[in-house]
Amino acid sequence: MNTNNKLGYREGVVSVVLNLLLFVLKYYAGIVSASVALIADAWHTLSDSLTSLVVIFGIRMSSRKPDKEHPFGHGRWEQISAIIIAILLAVVGLEFVKDSIGRLSSREAADFGWWAYGATLVSIVVKEGLAQYAFRIARITGNASVKADGWHHRSDALSSLMVLGGLLLSPYVWWIDSALGILISVLLFYAAYGIIREAVNKILGEEPSEKIVLQVKEIVRQEMGVVAYPHHFHIHHYGDYAEFIFHIKVPGEKTVKEAHQLATKIEDRIQKELDMTATIHVEPLD
Repeated sequence: MNTNNKLGYREGVVSVVLNLLLFVLKYYAGIVSASVALIADAWHTLSDSLTSLVVIFGIRMSSRKPDKEHPFGHGRWEQISAIIIAILLAVVGLEFVKDSIGRLSSREAADFGWWAYGATLVSIVVKEGLAQYAFRIARITGNASVKADGWHHRSDALSSLMVLGGLLLSPYVWWIDSALGILISVLLFYAAYGIIREAVNKILGEEPSEKIVLQVKEIVRQEMGVVAYPHHFHIHHYGDYAEFIFHIKVPGEKTVKEAHQLATKIEDRIQKELDMTATIHVEPLD
């Protein structure tokens, strides 16, 4: 397991432990106060533990070496893990909507006490801290499932913040608890949509960023001058491993051996400087 995977694995373990502790605290506070928003928030926190387990599993799978059936490695387990996390988020959100609508129909109100306030405040601080930690690891490693886990933490912190607002308004608005349950669900659906969209884009294939294209063009210019006309860029992500494919034009008088040597030199520099495996298709310069 490389350094990036170790960082992501550590984030998953820390998340599981802290989320389990938060779940117990928030669930007890929800039962004591008969609050659907607090209980929903507690299950949201427990779902964070499940998604962190998915992150751990995904990192374990993606760190496996290439084999005969998977010559590019198993890095896309990161995207698969992120999609699983998003589906879990959406399922949890759907349950919260159903519970909240039921309580609105029966005109049930919550009876908040100091347990509710304390548990909610602790949750906001811890979950935002976990979100910042996950986002930092995701920036270092580029791991999509860790980033998804970070959004899961952030959505939990925001939902706890909304619950806190509901606690303050509950003496004046009887339906605030159920309304917050529905609002938290909308937030979960939105987070799930964003995670799935990003993961699917990587699986289907993305257009290389302008920054990467400019860096590659500069390497080609330094090696061949302005006559190469690099074009037709494609990039394929497999977790930490990236395949970068493009075309260059070589003067017609160059031999096959000379053209191959030029392409190999450029590929080696891209591997060394950009950490991508490049494949170059050589075309004759008209």
